[in-house]
Amino acid sequence: MNQDKEFLGTQPIGKLLFKLAIPTVIAQLVNMLYNIVDRIYIGHIPGEGSLALTGVGVCMPIIMIVSAFACLVSAGAAPRASIAMGKGDHESAEKILGGCVTLQIMISLALTIVILIWNRDLLLLFGASENTISYATSYMSLYALGTIFVQMTLGLNAFITAQGFAKDGMMTVLIGAVINIILDPIFIFGLNLGISGAALATAFSQCISFGILFFQSLLRKDCVHLKPGKITLSLSLYGEILHGGIPSLCPQGVASIATAALNVAANPFGDAAIAALSIVSRYMMFIGSAMIGFGQGFQPVCGFNFGAKRYDRVLEAFWFCVKVA
Repeated sequence: MNQDKEFLGTQPIGKLLFKLAIPTVIAQLVNMLYNIVDRIYIGHIPGEGSLALTGVGVCMPIIMIVSAFACLVSAGAAPRASIAMGKGDHESAEKILGGCVTLQIMISLALTIVILIWNRDLLLLFGASENTISYATSYMSLYALGTIFVQMTLGLNAFITAQGFAKDGMMTVLIGAVINIILDPIFIFGLNLGISGAALATAFSQCISFGILFFQSLLRKDCVHLKPGKITLSLSLYGEILHGGIPSLCPQGVASIATAALNVAANPFGDAAIAALSIVSRYMMFIGSAMIGFGQGFQPVCGFNFGAKRYDRVLEAFWFCVKVA
């Protein structure tokens, strides 16, 4: 397996970064695009599209919190696994993957319980009105049931990318996006489920993506494997993962608070103002997603070479990314 990863420590930096970053950039853009398509369908629900779109808009802070906690674990675990692989210590990499999975499951269950119990109160706090709260709770209640698939998909995808398999990570996102785009009109209009159909389509597509990544982690020969024997409840490992992931949690957490504050500020201007903010915020995220994707392509190069003590390549890759940015 170490020989399979050697290209991370030998290929020219510019070529290697573009090889890894282009698929991760595409994955980010596709992920943003199908979220935008989601809103296009929701906005065209006959007679209630505007209110439904506003309902989804006030759900955004909670959805961003779910993603932030997924990044907390994946950003804290995947780089450590890359460093372990750079050292040739694949047993530690497998233990880190096992710790990531158990921690993701625990956080997912906690978030699901919190959202299901307090989603109405949170949504009202984040800018929902009496006109839109029913749409928001309908969407969020079903989305909450798929929280574990969102968490696990983001976590396992980070591990696939961390091993240099950026194209595989991209294909997983692409498959989920295509399924979501196909199911949206079927559930929303064909089955007449409205906004609940959009949430179901998202949850189902994330479930499919998780299934693909899960079986790759179990069966793929050149991949760090998810082994039952390596899945342990280790507080020290959890502490290391959370410590490394906090820098990724904080900006997303702040972005969630900022989105909620904008919704509350727009509330006096009516539901249409919040719907407009929902549309604009997705396009703003679409613009920034390319650089996020490039950063994800940098991570396996940085982690592997750091573990291999090739600090010259780490610095070269860092400054290359700065120039591209």
